[in-house]
Amino acid sequence: MPTVSPPAPDHGRRRALLGDALIASTAGLALGLAFPRFDWDALAWVALAPLFVTAVTRRPRAAFGWGWLAGLVFFAFLLRWLNFTFSVYSSIPWPLTLGPTLALAGYCALYFGLVAAAMSWVSARRSPTWALAAAPFFWVAAEWVRGHLMEGFPWGSLGYSQYLRLTVIQVAELGGIHAVSFLIALVNATVAGLVVLPWRRAAAALVVAVAVVTGCLLFGMARLGVPARAGEVRIAVMQPSIEQPLKWDDKQISTTLAIYMALTRRAAHEHPDLLVWPETASPTILTRDEGLLNTLTYVADTTGMPLLVGSVDGDDARGYRNTAFLVTGKGIAGRYDKMHLVPFGEYVPLSGVIGFVKSWAEFISELEPGSAPVVFPGPPAPFGAVICYEGIFPDLYRKFVKSGARLMINMTNDAWFGRTSGPAQHLAMYPLRAVEHRTAVVRAANTGISAFIAPSGRIVRWMRLFERGTMIESLPLRSGETLYTRVGDWVAWLSFAVAAAALGAAATARRRPA
Repeated sequence: MPTVSPPAPDHGRRRALLGDALIASTAGLALGLAFPRFDWDALAWVALAPLFVTAVTRRPRAAFGWGWLAGLVFFAFLLRWLNFTFSVYSSIPWPLTLGPTLALAGYCALYFGLVAAAMSWVSARRSPTWALAAAPFFWVAAEWVRGHLMEGFPWGSLGYSQYLRLTVIQVAELGGIHAVSFLIALVNATVAGLVVLPWRRAAAALVVAVAVVTGCLLFGMARLGVPARAGEVRIAVMQPSIEQPLKWDDKQISTTLAIYMALTRRAAHEHPDLLVWPETASPTILTRDEGLLNTLTYVADTTGMPLLVGSVDGDDARGYRNTAFLVTGKGIAGRYDKMHLVPFGEYVPLSGVIGFVKSWAEFISELEPGSAPVVFPGPPAPFGAVICYEGIFPDLYRKFVKSGARLMINMTNDAWFGRTSGPAQHLAMYPLRAVEHRTAVVRAANTGISAFIAPSGRIVRWMRLFERGTMIESLPLRSGETLYTRVGDWVAWLSFAVAAAALGAAATARRRPA
């Protein structure tokens, strides 16, 4: 009896799968390289094009999988600084410390997968032309949802890759960070169209993209040529560079305070209008430390220099808050309690169920959120202060400006992230905040990166990580409202409308033959 050989493996299918996996992984890595610390920002304009090509040429389930893989590679690369935090400040053994980073990356990657699946479905039901035209709208809608769902995590939004390209980011005045993300996604979709569309449609798409990009760049150049007209204030920031393990060490309180006071006296010699300490800078609870409060009040009184001081405040009965205090010659003149707390950093979601994770890491605390934005009336002028990563949420930040802030301050402590790329990525979001409202940003960070950012988004001055010192700079005050200040996330709402229309049109269309 003749023997029957087993069927040969489908080498072609395996090669195709490996090719798709390589394309998705390369796209994710290339996009990651566009962000700090590498800052190869030109890659952002083409990194997604191969993924878009895959999306419109594969079935929705496969497109979702390859999109998710691209997102996983991107976010795992982007968020690698989280592994430092868990490795140094938690009891989780390596390599299990990679778990939280990969879990967060895997969640964020879902949005890449959903965009790819939506494009695939529209391509199958209508055409690749429809899918690529809808791609920028799908992308912006997905970024908006990621920035809001379950407290939101907008880290790594596409537009932040261009924080150094001032001409590009000026459109944020019109539509916020989402306008910049839309522009980059549009170019990526156009590049993909040059690969998969008939030449006439590809050429038409190219003409549209060139016109849109050219218009945005011309707008950017025009806005950069407009000088600031409002009055200026001189702001000082201190960067004490206190290592995180020493920050709350009772044995180091006197040493820490000596560093703060030395930097405060140095700044006072330059007669700034305001001195900003970083987030939770005070090693004691300011409202309970009469000696420290009296010292700061005396300094403010004798120098005429008010201080914005970060401190934990509260007690066991009322709970504790992450607070910014304005101290003048008359004592505490105002306070702001941080509203948007860091999950698994300043509180534990569903603590009744998973509260046990607090015992895993020393950086997990249990704070109470503030209830409303506060605009300090001054001196020197009405200003708002966002604490830590509150400034990465455009709508929260906008509330301070809408409430009358003419200057914005970010107090933060990025010491948890050491010398990784985390502090640089955090800084990269604030040039976009500055442009969105044409409002200068002052950034005081414990270990860095402290900076002054002009309303144009230009980083005027900055201090290196773990450099100790003070900086003083004159900055203009906001004098009007931008379109984004007045209207908010209209680009996101438009993207939802167009995305819904594209999906609706695809749903009512006859299925295209395979």
